[in-house]
Amino acid sequence: MGFLDILLGRSKPTRSRREAIFSITTAEVSLQTRFGILPSGRAAVSFKPVEASFFVNMDSEIRELLRISARSTATKYEIKDDGYGYRWVILEDRDFEDLVSIIHLVGETIADNGYEQQLLAAVFGFKEGGKDIYWIYNYKRGRFYPFVPEGQQRRDSATELRLRAVIEKEMPIEPSLERWYALWGIPF
Repeated sequence: MGFLDILLGRSKPTRSRREAIFSITTAEVSLQTRFGILPSGRAAVSFKPVEASFFVNMDSEIRELLRISARSTATKYEIKDDGYGYRWVILEDRDFEDLVSIIHLVGETIADNGYEQQLLAAVFGFKEGGKDIYWIYNYKRGRFYPFVPEGQQRRDSATELRLRAVIEKEMPIEPSLERWYALWGIPF
């Protein structure tokens, strides 16, 4: 940032750390082998659609990308809108690396079309016993955090803190607990 930018109150937008999303592939191996936490085979990207012709074109581009990816990786996909006004691109695949790669492609497509600020999160499903565990990637922060829902609008904070402790050396974890937002009603 230059001197004139400071005087005029301009700031450069912060660069996203979208590539950090790939760190979950190595963390997945540790979660599985060291702790018995297994991937569910499901993941999703959530974003806020906008009313604009450019967004409609991008939406078509994402659907075409998903069709092509589905043919080459056997990944199943579905697109849903939720009650909060967010769109979910939901993927299902036994190959965890395929899930991560396609999630990244969808996020990059949205960002490359100028809608990076519309990205909410990428969500990766896991299971520990019968318990659902979600690793949420906050696009704006470039960091992960665990989310473990427990019943109606309750979360298992003890398990979330334990998960952070066992995996924080392998992927960027959101240090501020206040930013560990609950995503109720994840559609998978």
